[in-house]
Formats: sequence, C-alpha cells, structure tokens
Amino acid sequence: MGRVALVTGGSRGIGAALPISLKNAGYKVAANYAGNDEAAAAFTKETGIPTYKWSVADYDACTAGIAQVEAELGPVDVLVNNAGITRDGMFHKMTRQQWSEVMGTNLDGLFNMTHPIWNGMRDRKFGRIVNISSINGQKGQMGQANYSAAKAGDLGFTKALAQEGAFKGITVNAICPGYIGTDMVLAVPEKVRESIVAQIPVGRLGTPEEIARCVVFLASDDAGFITGSTLTANGGQFMAG
Repeated sequence: MGRVALVTGGSRGIGAALPISLKNAGYKVAANYAGNDEAAAAFTKETGIPTYKWSVADYDACTAGIAQVEAELGPVDVLVNNAGITRDGMFHKMTRQQWSEVMGTNLDGLFNMTHPIWNGMRDRKFGRIVNISSINGQKGQMGQANYSAAKAGDLGFTKALAQEGAFKGITVNAICPGYIGTDMVLAVPEKVRESIVAQIPVGRLGTPEEIARCVVFLASDDAGFITGSTLTANGGQFMAG
C-alpha cells in the first residue's frame, strides 16, 4: 500500500493500538506524543514505529513536526487526531487554565494538525482524517464541561470539514469510544470500575484494539463513501440517533 499514516497521542493506551493496527494493515506509520519520552522510546523499540515529540496545542510545533514526518516517510495520507487530555473538575471550581488546556489539545489540536496537511491532500485528491472524539462529547459528563465541550466540538469540525473535502477525495469521520480498558481505566478502584461496566449493555469495557479496527476501516479505500459520520463504539452505553 505504501500510504503514510500519522497518529497523534500515539504511544500509550488507545493511541498505542492505533499505529500498530495501521502498520499491520500495510501503512507507513508515524506516532506523535507530547511528553513521556520513556514510553515513546519503549513503543518504538517494541514496534519499530517512529515517534515524534511535539504538542498538538502548538500550531508552529505541529507544522514543524509534520514537515519532519513527511521528509522522512512521505506525504501524510491518513491523519488520526487522537491526542487528548483531561483536567476534570466541577464547573464552579474549574479554572480558566483547566478549560484552556483541554481546549488547546482536544479541540485546537484538530485545527493545528489538520490545517498543515489539508492542501497537500487536496492537491493529491486523496485523504483520510479520523478524529477520536468521545461518548462524553455526545452525552456530556458531570465534572467534564471542558472535555465534553471540546469533544462535541470535534464532531462539528468533522461534519463541516467533510463537506469541504468530499469533492477532493478526502473523507473526514469521527469515532466516539465509550469506556475502554486502558491502563488509566483499569487503575481506578474495582467498585468504580464495576459501576462503569454496569452501565454498558454488553457487560464489559471495550479494548483499544476494537477502536483501532474502526480507524483502520475508516482509513481504507472501502470507506470511501463514508464521510461526515460519527461511529459510536461504546457497547450500547449511549445510542445516538
């Protein structure tokens, strides 16, 4: 295949499964990360997938990082906007910094990463952009006004950009994972975990690999007629009409 895929937030949790699955599907893959050098180095050593460090909240850093990836691997054909952070807190106690940090990574990051590659995709008349939103961007979540707002914004971005890219062969779609069995979720107290699972009709947490399979499909030629869509992968916990 030889197409180049770039995954942000791509060395841990769901972000580790995404580049591995894309590599297994035949893509040349680069993974971006923001801060954990040790985890990124271990990921590259284990998988052979190169990692590149920059913050998606910084437009200039994104432009420079993408340029480095494209110089080493080739033009980016598939972009997976997966990087995300949480700064949870009840709204009456939430600080401007908590709000701004989440917006900077989870919403501004989509613009910062997509804008530098957009014209290249238009020129080549092919592109696949997959934005990782969240169940909480669909239904909201107490204590996450910042996160839920950003993730809902991701969906609006997806629908609008899909309309601009369609006639140029670019699809733009979103995935809304529910609760996934990442290290972060598995580290919560067992009683809390049980209360989460009790809300999921299929009776279990999802796996990072299940989200990765959704990404691989949306990145494929088989998904060329799907754009502006939101794929929910939450075990039936929230069913969007």
